[in-house]
Amino acid sequence: MGEMMHLSYAQNMEDYHLDLIFAGQDGGTYVDVGAGHPVADNVSFYFYLKGWHGLVVEPQAALAELYAHVRPRDHAVSCLAGAAEGELDFYVVDKLHGFSTTVREHAAGARQFGAGYQTMRKPVQPLSALIDAAGLSRIDFLKIDVEGAEKAVLDGIDFTRHRPRLLLIEAMQPGSLAEAWTEWEPILVAHSYQFAFFDRLNRFYVAEEARDLLAKFPAEPVRWDKVQHLWDHGRAPLRPDHPDHQLAQVLLNGVLAELPRLPAPLLKTLLQRGLAGLGKGDLTPAAVAGLIGSAPAPAAADVEAVIDSDAARAALARIASAYDGGQLMD
Repeated sequence: MGEMMHLSYAQNMEDYHLDLIFAGQDGGTYVDVGAGHPVADNVSFYFYLKGWHGLVVEPQAALAELYAHVRPRDHAVSCLAGAAEGELDFYVVDKLHGFSTTVREHAAGARQFGAGYQTMRKPVQPLSALIDAAGLSRIDFLKIDVEGAEKAVLDGIDFTRHRPRLLLIEAMQPGSLAEAWTEWEPILVAHSYQFAFFDRLNRFYVAEEARDLLAKFPAEPVRWDKVQHLWDHGRAPLRPDHPDHQLAQVLLNGVLAELPRLPAPLLKTLLQRGLAGLGKGDLTPAAVAGLIGSAPAPAAADVEAVIDSDAARAALARIASAYDGGQLMD
């Protein structure tokens, strides 16, 4: 376990390395471009928990919307950061949301992992405009993870007004992990940023006026086992070593005990999320009927009508009876 950090949330220990560099700094601000999920594989979440705040740019709307619930101090926007205002095609990769990108060939490359993609139009804003809208006057670190669109993001920064003390940028091509920084590194050099560190995935750069940070970088990437990792803890209700195991068990028992009282729209949402998590397709009346073991749903029935049936109510009550005190299990 590390002397400072106890739990890393990031994909490649980026938060641990940043914690070394900003050691002793109580508060701060960040800009997280291509932020992804607000917790899992997230570079800035550890700093949010320390009291920091900042701008989060995440084009996948479902992920961006979650920030308001988990990280209300952050200014989260669902758009693309680019060189100029406009619109672009954005390729959303199924399940592997970290591969979603504006570069079609990178999205297509996710097929080697069994994932397809969908295309949608998304608005584009220069990053400096987004920083202004967020009201940030100082930026301690800027993180960019945009699956091949790094140069476009950097082209949208007015470095005469916005000068992050440190930048970390994913520097390997998605999938192939080929070197990818030669296209955009000259932009940073031209604006007086110095290369400082490579963690085998990201390259770190420090502003000329923040050279004091250079002495805080480790000589080489730290070992993976230096800290605990959220991913290694698995699902909270199933793993006693998960930091939230006890809370998850209590909530799970509470939700299951309350099943017969939940309104049909909420049950529908829970079923949709559950099927999506299992990769079992869309929620349909037939799917619900199959789950509760009832006769096939009438052709005209909708999902909520099937949920509001005797068979569904019986199934929910049978599940709940082992949690609501009706059936003593101990």
